[in-house]
Amino acid sequence: MWKSIFAANLSAVAAADWTTMEPDVVPHDAAVSSWVRGGQPPSDHSVSLSVVVRIDDDRRADLERTFWEVSDPKHTNYGKYQSREAITEMLAVPQDRVQRIHDYLAAHDCSEINIAPNQDMISVACPVKAIEVALNTKLHFFTHTEHTDVQIVRASKGYMLPENMSRDVVMVGELLQFPAMKPKSMNNLGSATKLSDTGAWPDTCKAKACSGLVTPAVLSARYRHPNATESEEAVPGNSMAVAEFQTQTFKTSDLDTFASNCGVPQGVDVVVGAGKNDNGASGTEAVLDIEYIKAVAPNVPLTVVFDAKYSLLAWANQITSLDNSPLVHSISYGNDENQQSSQAYMFSANTAFMKAGARGLSLLFASGDQGVCGREGCGSLFGTEGRFNPDFPGASPYITTVGGTDFYGSGVGDEQAWGAGGGGFSDTFPIPPYQQQAVAAYKARADANFPPQEYWNNTGRGYPDVAALAGQKTMYCVKSGSFQGVAGTSAACPVVAGIFARLNGLRLAAGKPAMGFLNPFIYQNPSAFFDVQHGRNNRGNFGVKTKYGFTAVEGWDAATGFGTPNYEALAAAVMDSNQQLVV
Repeated sequence: MWKSIFAANLSAVAAADWTTMEPDVVPHDAAVSSWVRGGQPPSDHSVSLSVVVRIDDDRRADLERTFWEVSDPKHTNYGKYQSREAITEMLAVPQDRVQRIHDYLAAHDCSEINIAPNQDMISVACPVKAIEVALNTKLHFFTHTEHTDVQIVRASKGYMLPENMSRDVVMVGELLQFPAMKPKSMNNLGSATKLSDTGAWPDTCKAKACSGLVTPAVLSARYRHPNATESEEAVPGNSMAVAEFQTQTFKTSDLDTFASNCGVPQGVDVVVGAGKNDNGASGTEAVLDIEYIKAVAPNVPLTVVFDAKYSLLAWANQITSLDNSPLVHSISYGNDENQQSSQAYMFSANTAFMKAGARGLSLLFASGDQGVCGREGCGSLFGTEGRFNPDFPGASPYITTVGGTDFYGSGVGDEQAWGAGGGGFSDTFPIPPYQQQAVAAYKARADANFPPQEYWNNTGRGYPDVAALAGQKTMYCVKSGSFQGVAGTSAACPVVAGIFARLNGLRLAAGKPAMGFLNPFIYQNPSAFFDVQHGRNNRGNFGVKTKYGFTAVEGWDAATGFGTPNYEALAAAVMDSNQQLVV
């Protein structure tokens, strides 16, 4: 039981000095946003928020030190992951700090106040009228311009807290963040005959609409992982997950039909939150994630982590609050660094990413589908000029980012950078130590044909780290109501996640810990990937080509990272010929 130590009443709060939170965020800008402001919600309409509790600097530094040590195959502490309880002890968030926030929310008629096990985040549901008073703001409905069935509640201006409360709170999530949604142009809502190009390979799925598209057998042939039709036993302790938001539910019947048509096992073992919707339609994003991570790693138990909001922070709290969180997480979700992503928001997300890594979890995020221009575009509506817009969390140093490719020819073979695949350099985060050498080598190449320096940050973290097939040349065949073609880095991400879930199985079967945060391993084993040396990511919003982009060259580059996974080489990198772990 919590005992109130917050003595201020509402009138005292009203009279207090207010502090603007996330002051570097410009509230909703209709000129560049894909969300349109509507009317105000009813005053009693319930809205869920995530309140990030401040962690003392020295405690966060301990978390970061631990994160790097347990993630580096060359460090003596590699794989010595921390329990949820150990991380709570490490962060040591003062109870009176949490209590003050709890009581402030309770005093404003908020309910369902849930404190995360690590004590660093509070989930809460409040009526609109309470939020507008407690945070000195104004809420509105917002509807997506393309996905008109999707509606969210956000603040139409900044928000504030009383000065004394602002010292306890880093930020309040789900107020200023507007999520990116996959453009409908990434879906071919019809038969394969409508596609401009198809692959020259034998059909491996019975459905006619899959002819010439990327199927599980095509991935197996290219990335050299065992075909999903082969019988494999589950490795005890292995697990993986996909993240889905709001409308992205799935129908079991769609998964079953995909399995029978393409000869691959399917199935979801656990759902966290809601997510299953057998009485309605599948979300294309959800079944894309499920069908292809399971096609790559059929013997690994799969969890769907569902959140009714589009909230990165709420999702992060979900997975780090679980007793036994899945070991590999695939997330097809992102935004621009400078569009509705404040420094406090990115700082809070990075803290959550470090907590996950310190526990041995691998987080893989899609790099985005607007090339170097991001959602906001390169300075104009059609993205034809101006400064690039790096992605978040794609450009975070604490996660693994997956870019996109197309086949270079018409068959299963070499790949090229997908023109709309996200990639570039962060405007916020410096180059992390694990990629300094690779990025320096890339910048030293004469054949890289770099864009003018004014378009990108030469000192920023480079991304993506790796890539996989994602483009519209040969889309993925997906069963979502009907069989259809789907493209995007949200297709590439679950494929790479499935590969690493399989690699975790090798480690666990040998009695070793899972791989955890993947980037130190990836950058220490570049030869374990198929190097992509063709193309560049110079397509922006609406598929319009921009003048500049980043070129795929030998070695790491800001279009495809180190390239696409070679499972046989990756397996050799973690196991030697005597079946003993190298790292």
